[in-house]
Amino acid sequence: MNASEKRQGGQVHWPPSLSSPLSSVEHRGALVQIEPMTEQQKGAAATTPPAASLSAAEQTPAARTGAVLFRHRGWLPILFLGVPLVAPGSMSPELWVIGIALVVVGEAWRLWGVAAAGTSTRRRSRNVNRLVTYGPFAWSRNPLYNVNFLIWMGFAVISGVFWFLPVAILLFGIEYSLIVRFEEGVLESTFGAEYLDYKSATSRWLPRPPGRSVAGELDWPQAWRSEVSTFMQYAVLIIAFIIKSRYGIGGKPIL
Repeated sequence: MNASEKRQGGQVHWPPSLSSPLSSVEHRGALVQIEPMTEQQKGAAATTPPAASLSAAEQTPAARTGAVLFRHRGWLPILFLGVPLVAPGSMSPELWVIGIALVVVGEAWRLWGVAAAGTSTRRRSRNVNRLVTYGPFAWSRNPLYNVNFLIWMGFAVISGVFWFLPVAILLFGIEYSLIVRFEEGVLESTFGAEYLDYKSATSRWLPRPPGRSVAGELDWPQAWRSEVSTFMQYAVLIIAFIIKSRYGIGGKPIL
């Protein structure tokens, strides 16, 4: 999630204890046995807070829809990249140069974001340990989504499937607008006024220079390690597009 800085007083965990596999209580002389929770029930209890602790922003219909999309957001790239791979397109060396440039710029900015936010950027739960407001997060509240879009557009440009570009922009806009509504609600629930101050001072989407310098730790070694799988995906995609250009699904061979 595009967020970070430790809340004072520590994290609130719920429920208070799920560690006992089997417990019993006596009530008016009768022994009542409580059945152990399944792993699925434990996971749901650990990640879903009481309704009273949710902010109003997190309880809106848009945020609730975004919560579902957030948990399954890994499927969107399949559509974004699958269509350009299989659909005929007007590929050319010039489009390769433009597309690779977009991917490189996007990944450089993404590395900066991962160095600031850490591996929490790959999580699927709503638990947030800190509110990150420095690095690229001082420029916009959702820098990783911005650069993901740039990277996906880079591969779409390489494919030469230009009719898909407006479709991709529309799909991205709808899905990630809803996901961001959910994430903003979670951050407001978790950090309260601290997040609202950051929200009022920082653009949601369009990057703009921060009004003041915000310092924070950047863990570059961890960022590089975290992105190894991403680099491997880029390599596979580039090979796939080279094969597409050479074997007749549109375009001029580059090799």
